[in-house]
Amino acid sequence: MLIVEHGEHPAPDEPTGRAPLRPKDRRGVAFDLVAVLAALVLVGLGLANLYAVDGLDHAARQATIAAVGVVLLVALWRFRMRLLMALGWLTYAAAVLLLAAVHVGGVTFNGAKRWISVGDLTFQPSELAKLGLLLVLAAALGSDRPAWQRSAAAVVLAAVPLTLTALQPDLSTTLLMLALTVAMLVIGRVPARFLLPLFGTAAIAAPLAVALLRPYQVERLGSFLVGAEESPTGAGWAVLQAHIAMGWGSLFGRADHPLTGLLAQYLPEKETDLALASLVEQFGLVAGASAIAAAVVLVWRLALASRAPRPSGGVLVAGGLAVLIGVEVLVSVGGNLGLLPLAGVPFPLVSYGGTALLVHLAAIGVALGVRRDGARTRLLIVSRWRARRPRLVRAIAVGLTALLVLFGQYARELQTARGEALAAAGEQQMTRCIRIPAERGAITDRHGAPLAVSATATGAGTYEVVAVPAVVRSQPGDVARLAELVGRPADAVRTALDDAAPTTLSLVIAEVPGPAADAVTAAGLPGVLVVPTARRVYPTGALLGPVLGFVGIATPEEEQRWPDLPSGEFVGRAGLELQYDAVLRGVNGRQCVYVDPEGVPVTMGERVEPVPGAALRTSLDLGLQQRLRGSLDAALRAQPRRAATAAAVAMDARNGQVLAMVSLPSYDDNLYGPPVDVPALQAVSSAPGHPMLEGVTQAALPPGSTFKLVVATAGVLHPVFPPGRAIPTGGSFTLGGHTFGNWRVMGPMDLVESIAWSNDVYFYKLAHALGPAPMIEAARALGVGAPTGIDLPGESAGYLGTPETVEASGRRWYGGSTVILGIGQGYLLTTPLQNARWTAGIATGQLVTPRLGLAAGTDASGHTALPAPAPAPLPFADRLGPVRDGMRAAVTSGTAARLAGLPFPVAAKTGTAQDGSLPEGTYDNWLSAVAPADDPGIVVTAVVQGPGTGGNNVKGVVADALQHYADHRAELLATGPAQ
Repeated sequence: MLIVEHGEHPAPDEPTGRAPLRPKDRRGVAFDLVAVLAALVLVGLGLANLYAVDGLDHAARQATIAAVGVVLLVALWRFRMRLLMALGWLTYAAAVLLLAAVHVGGVTFNGAKRWISVGDLTFQPSELAKLGLLLVLAAALGSDRPAWQRSAAAVVLAAVPLTLTALQPDLSTTLLMLALTVAMLVIGRVPARFLLPLFGTAAIAAPLAVALLRPYQVERLGSFLVGAEESPTGAGWAVLQAHIAMGWGSLFGRADHPLTGLLAQYLPEKETDLALASLVEQFGLVAGASAIAAAVVLVWRLALASRAPRPSGGVLVAGGLAVLIGVEVLVSVGGNLGLLPLAGVPFPLVSYGGTALLVHLAAIGVALGVRRDGARTRLLIVSRWRARRPRLVRAIAVGLTALLVLFGQYARELQTARGEALAAAGEQQMTRCIRIPAERGAITDRHGAPLAVSATATGAGTYEVVAVPAVVRSQPGDVARLAELVGRPADAVRTALDDAAPTTLSLVIAEVPGPAADAVTAAGLPGVLVVPTARRVYPTGALLGPVLGFVGIATPEEEQRWPDLPSGEFVGRAGLELQYDAVLRGVNGRQCVYVDPEGVPVTMGERVEPVPGAALRTSLDLGLQQRLRGSLDAALRAQPRRAATAAAVAMDARNGQVLAMVSLPSYDDNLYGPPVDVPALQAVSSAPGHPMLEGVTQAALPPGSTFKLVVATAGVLHPVFPPGRAIPTGGSFTLGGHTFGNWRVMGPMDLVESIAWSNDVYFYKLAHALGPAPMIEAARALGVGAPTGIDLPGESAGYLGTPETVEASGRRWYGGSTVILGIGQGYLLTTPLQNARWTAGIATGQLVTPRLGLAAGTDASGHTALPAPAPAPLPFADRLGPVRDGMRAAVTSGTAARLAGLPFPVAAKTGTAQDGSLPEGTYDNWLSAVAPADDPGIVVTAVVQGPGTGGNNVKGVVADALQHYADHRAELLATGPAQ
């Protein structure tokens, strides 16, 4: 039945029989222009993105296609519904034929055959199939046929292009056409009794379809499920780059930033699948929001158009296209944000692709054409319209809009919360840096005399001229200039640069002295930098070899200990170089280079200058060190056997500052270079006497009679013999049938006299009367059998056996073991530094922690004092008077009388120890002395292996050191200021 809408009548003067357009209808046509404007905004944003990332050629080509598409839009807008339906069947037939042709002669790319190429023209039939399928589904579902026939026809019509597209394979387009088919069945009012079985069958078959997925499709799905951060390759990499692009773009974009163009190269599919992320990267979140807003406007215009009075086929075209574009936008935005799998769905009208652009514009023209047709044809069959009105179109549009709003909110949160971090990650991924090693800090004595310095600081070092080949090659004129500056033929330099792999970050062109290095630096050639070689110089040679140590390339163990240590870094490997490596090493600089996704350097980046290491001021006095070394060397050279060793230490008895430390034989640290003098090092390491060993802290020897000071301390703490009571001694002591001899026959003596003359029998008897426990207790209180805590690596703890530990090791503690412990033999080994420490402790009443490091810093910033443990008072200090008196008597009238002629009073203890590792007739000859005796300021302890007589006498070594201290005390103890 024909009726007039809203009671209106045709105007009698209208010759065509059509009513003139009313104001309401004109508003409808104007609103169509808003939809066209939204489409043009999307096209314009896509062209802007293409121009920014690919240049004018691609943008101009896309603009030409867009112009053709707009012409198509306008032309189809003016078609009548009947003609459009006929065009739909032609389009569908052509698309099916072309899809079939793809499988015969199509172009394969990335494992998929989806395109037909004719000359320079490449066409994707599956995009045309979307439009053809939309139109024929609208025609089939909008017909007057029964519901089962309409639905069956729709399913059959959809199955053909779906199957052909899936076989290409083109999963994304297949799913879009499937979504379009489902949407058309729903909005086309196919009854539920037909839809439910169809959807149920599809749900059952869906899991089976997973087995048909290609590996790259499974990888995309897996990347989505685990997240981009946990899957940084493939699709995960793409989503991560999309996030970085959005973080980089900020609110209004950074197209003018010099790194944006390079960063854009890291974004895959930036013209197609990830065009939205690229748009945000170039022009900011505002541009991305504008694209989504324009798409929403277009979807709503089409959705509302499907509700207007018009033929049923026309409303289905508009409704289906609204759903199709809405789904495309949703999937594209979701994929860019990582909220949906990256399905390869481009952003409609924005992404690059001529076929898709033409089809979308043509489809919009079709939908708006039937809208216009409905506006001009005001006589409708109302009863049929009401019955066939599309359902759920607005609901679907509301859902799509809501999801897009949520996605947009997520994008805003992504940029707000993680924008800076993502931008930093983007810059970091295209940054590679060349290490500029920091100059290692010097080691000096307490007065600033150099003990270890970098070769470049002396002016004798060399520098490496390093080039970034790809950058230097880009400036051909610089190659000749560089060759001239380094003194090499230009052809040789050019060949070296050309032979380097494209991704080579740095190439050493030459090693030059300081003046040439300054000239290269002054030239400022892009891609060229100068770095110092890591050579260390030790001006004192072997004087302090084991104490200073050496540097070398970090071992895997050291790299594991310091995770941020660069590979190939030079670090301290022994001695003070190792102990204070963190202070001396400084902070490396870097010259950064920006690289493209292939790793090829493109341009120079940030340069951070290195921070030189701090200088280490030690407590050593170079003058005393040389004097002690000379005396010890003379004593050692007087030995009949060159396998002997010697060691001596001079320490401030009040605070533990080590003033000199000598170990012989020694080695020259300069042998370690770099480059390493391998033959010389092999000779040193195999030489007799263990030259690589630091004898003061690492060599543990029997202390002999110097240990009697410890036993005497136990005697005054546990007075089994009153210190002032003389007891018979003689030439030997017998216990259990075993006789222990004295070094000479002596008469009755008290504790003081026995210390002065080192009376073995007195200490045999004292040890036997005490038992092992009091002696071990006193020894532990004085630091025997434990590291002293000196700031040097590899210190030996020595050995202090007890009955329990000896038994536990499978040996046996006899009564004789207690007796010989009284004279420093048996289960006892100590280092010279431990000996010096207990000597100073008894003399001063406090136990110090030996220290070599005084302060660290530079002349510019000043030196900061290094922390040092405070001396620990001995709880029995006030009871040590007899022991101190015995030490003093050893100099005035006893075994250390050689020290009596010094210009201040000296207290000392001698010792001669049997050492099973030495030849017959050779001993460890000890002497430990403090001075002045009444106010101890220095302790000197020395040990020389040999007969202990003549030129090798250890007493001369200690006497020389104390004489030097007496002559230079004020200037020797002086040192620079420290905060």
